[in-house]
Amino acid sequence: MKYALSINGSQLEADVDPDTPLLWVLRDTLKLKGTKFGCGMSLCGACTVHLDGKPIRSCVTPISAVGSKSITTIEGIGNDTVGQKVQQAWKILDVPQCGYCQAGQIMAAVSLLKQFPQPTDQQIDAGMSRNLCRCATYHRIKAAIHQVADAVKEG
Repeated sequence: MKYALSINGSQLEADVDPDTPLLWVLRDTLKLKGTKFGCGMSLCGACTVHLDGKPIRSCVTPISAVGSKSITTIEGIGNDTVGQKVQQAWKILDVPQCGYCQAGQIMAAVSLLKQFPQPTDQQIDAGMSRNLCRCATYHRIKAAIHQVADAVKEG
């Protein structure tokens, strides 16, 4: 079945089965490799993308559930002001270690900062708790989120 998709501001088309997970449409059909496969069960967050601005797990979201909603992946998050600031903070603070989970971490952080522009430590912990990092860079992730919040507050 053909699906017309709005991804990172572009109109793309995918001819796939309705039950194909969005993750595989992005990676295999559309060759957008930034979104990662982690667990396949919505447990780790490596596959996080935004659907109409809300973070979702693309590994368990069938393409048929997307409808006319807008998809933002890690490849397009830099088109967003908050996304740009998060990516800059990630670089400045050298957040990634192996980097595998970081696309999902960035997607979750952008969503968190849009919901709570000045998040508390508890809000950061809660907002990021569903994204796992095997290298345990959680303290750098939290520091980067605070850096973005401070930059937004100052200017």
